[in-house]
Amino acid sequence: MISTRNLSALPSIPELKRLIQSLAVLDAIIEPQWEYRYYSLDANWGDGEQMASMRNGSGDEWFCVFSDAGAFLKGFDHESPMSPWKFDPKRAWPGVLDQVPEIFQPFAVEPAFSMDETTFCCWRTHGDSTWHTGQIQFPADREDPDGSQWMLSILDGDPQQYHSWAESYYERTIPLDLVEHVYQHKPITHDFIRELNPDCDVEAVLAEIAEIGYPG
Repeated sequence: MISTRNLSALPSIPELKRLIQSLAVLDAIIEPQWEYRYYSLDANWGDGEQMASMRNGSGDEWFCVFSDAGAFLKGFDHESPMSPWKFDPKRAWPGVLDQVPEIFQPFAVEPAFSMDETTFCCWRTHGDSTWHTGQIQFPADREDPDGSQWMLSILDGDPQQYHSWAESYYERTIPLDLVEHVYQHKPITHDFIRELNPDCDVEAVLAEIAEIGYPG
């Protein structure tokens, strides 16, 4: 299972971006109101940069920026024993942000990412073969001390993960084959959107899908 203790199952940068595009498209179709969605991706966030996010509305979130440098991902679990709020004055758990490479430092101070609220962080350059974290001494006797395990589990690339989660969260039946369709980056048509959500504004959804950068 993916966590900062073992990032071997976290996809490569291109695969991760492709996966998050799928999550964002599914949420955009299923939930017309942006503020109630979990997953989003802005393909035009900055010059040569794309920004993805997960927000659950209860204070837990992660942000991932894709850039010419690579990918930088930070997250915050508000109930984590590694929360910056455990310290006075407030500060990140030792090792979480201390060793972020210089190439990613602009993101480590990005106000949009709420870096003062961080319980885990990882990064990968385009030349790296693996994801990296700082050297962290985790709290003892905690299976998921920084929240990365439950927050990043959706990124394993298995469409059944999203399917199970979405049916529970959105409290509706969602055909698994439609989720698989998006995970495989197959074309999104008017009919497909209506099948997944008959009540949505199809043209508005198509405009959002373009902003996500999902292939047309």
